[in-house]
Amino acid sequence: MATHEEILAALGRVIDPELRRPVTELDMVRDVQIDGGEVSVTIALTVAGCPLRSSFEDQVREHVASLPGVSSVGLHFTVMTPEERTALTAKLRGPVEEKGIKLPATTRVLAVASGKGGVGKSSLTVNLAAALAGLGREVGILDADIYGHSVPHMLGISQRPVVVDKLIVPPVAHGLRLMSIGFFLEDNQPVMWRGPMLHRALEQFLQDVHWGDLDVLLVDMPPGTGDVSISLGQLLPRAETLVVTTPQPLAQEVAARAATMAQKTGLRLLGVVENMTSDVFGSGGGERLATELGTPLLGTVPLDPRLREAGDEGLPLVLADPDAAAAKAITAIAESVDANRVGGFTRTLPLVS
Repeated sequence: MATHEEILAALGRVIDPELRRPVTELDMVRDVQIDGGEVSVTIALTVAGCPLRSSFEDQVREHVASLPGVSSVGLHFTVMTPEERTALTAKLRGPVEEKGIKLPATTRVLAVASGKGGVGKSSLTVNLAAALAGLGREVGILDADIYGHSVPHMLGISQRPVVVDKLIVPPVAHGLRLMSIGFFLEDNQPVMWRGPMLHRALEQFLQDVHWGDLDVLLVDMPPGTGDVSISLGQLLPRAETLVVTTPQPLAQEVAARAATMAQKTGLRLLGVVENMTSDVFGSGGGERLATELGTPLLGTVPLDPRLREAGDEGLPLVLADPDAAAAKAITAIAESVDANRVGGFTRTLPLVS
């Protein structure tokens, strides 16, 4: 017969799919009953109707049912009380004296920017994130393209974030944590906000979201040099910028403006990626832009309709078909980015009423 300690140790390998920490560490295990080979476990969910409860069932079956002497496992759910959610929030936030933007010192922030729309910036962000996760990194994506948010669709995420005592827990898909304004809009409604509201929304996504122990946070920037880009430069002053362009000279010229703005707001230029390289669009624009900016050309991604098709299906191409030429090019860029680590970002930003 399995012991109480052995079952708790097995439950320590059951990971909350959104909080990304063991249920034992999060104080979610409420009861363990043992009757011969029959085991009954009760787990307290953060909210009723948790959309990922099936993940708990699969993990408990994998780790507890496989213990010697266990013939069957019954899993039951309850819901945390408001007081328990408050205690969980305090545990997740850690010893923070004042509310503000604070990422682990080891977290890299990579802003994926472009001068104009239509260059495949969001597709590249999603696939780059998946490739970095494939290298063993904990990765999050902030969809900061407020007016043109598309990352939730590209990752196949439809459920809304869970809110635990005013702390927003980002949904997870393919091992990637995501926050987007698209989660808070009904029926694909347009965002009709001016600068101050945009700034406050981005600030909230950075200070009220439980990103956890991320290695990398990728920010899908809006095209151009408007309010959102300026705000992110202020909120994340040590972020690194990856500039995306297509081969055409016009795209190269406009992308140079985005790179110049990033430099003026104190962001470090990490490099340039040329997307959609083909006989149709040509090639060489990325190399010319990199030379103009004095920064490396991290890679070129060939035009591939499967990149779009995979995004429409909610599965990044680097996962759907890792042997595709575009997937291999993006994976190589991820490896280059991962090898070029220059430290982390941490900053506490006091609230401004």
